[in-house]
Amino acid sequence: MKKQRLTSVSLSILTLAVLPLAAACGSEKDGGGSQTVGTGTGTGAGSGTSEVTGVHWTVNDLTADGKKSEAPASAWLKIDKNGQVSGNLGCNGFGADATVDGDGISFAQFLSTDMACANDPMTFESNLTKALKDGTLTAQVKGDDEEQLTLTSEAGTTIHLTEEKAAALSGTKWTVTTLGDTNTVSPLPSAAEAYLVFDQKKGTVSGKAGCNNVSAEATVSDGNITFGSPATTRRMCDGSLMETEKAFLKIFDGRTAYKIDHRSLSLTSANGTTVSANAAD
Repeated sequence: MKKQRLTSVSLSILTLAVLPLAAACGSEKDGGGSQTVGTGTGTGAGSGTSEVTGVHWTVNDLTADGKKSEAPASAWLKIDKNGQVSGNLGCNGFGADATVDGDGISFAQFLSTDMACANDPMTFESNLTKALKDGTLTAQVKGDDEEQLTLTSEAGTTIHLTEEKAAALSGTKWTVTTLGDTNTVSPLPSAAEAYLVFDQKKGTVSGKAGCNNVSAEATVSDGNITFGSPATTRRMCDGSLMETEKAFLKIFDGRTAYKIDHRSLSLTSANGTTVSANAAD
């Protein structure tokens, strides 16, 4: 199989948030349901495509020297089609380069943030970093609806990961995290409660706008949401919350573009209002 050298990760991955990545990479599936990781065709008994790249992999656990360690909930990684790796090692965010060759994956050019966490996350992070840097890891994917990825290092350390599906626009509680326009973006005040829940079958959206409940018609089509005029309750809150609510309600100004990156939602209205939200757990 032709070996593919993939591009370097940029420092911008580690500034504020991991850049959204999405891609897919082909492979062959063997008769036992496992898949080799690669960029071309293989010689397995079956056929199919793997989603090792372009998949948000949640790290479940790591076993080294016979000792199994459960991963912190924050640990994950993702490889895009150009080989840029992003994720979290258990405490710190990280980026790297990936080289994919058959069923082998090697990581290089590690960059990470430098936060200190409690002992357990830091211990897991140290072990995970060591395993990912341990030469070429053998990769195996199993499963259909929910894929399971196992990475095995040259020293015999195994890392188990599970595919985490992207959140759906409809039916998800999207908790608003930032609000702004084309010039500035700010986090919501700590006392503000703002979220949206879309119901595509009914063509509606409901939630809270910072202080008051809000609801409106919402028609979803081709990456856009067309909002109707919002209806709100009439509760009075602190001045800063009312200002936040006033700014938030500008998103309901007709046609608004939306984009989902795994469990993050961004909204940009025609008037320049921007809203970022995360899927509630």
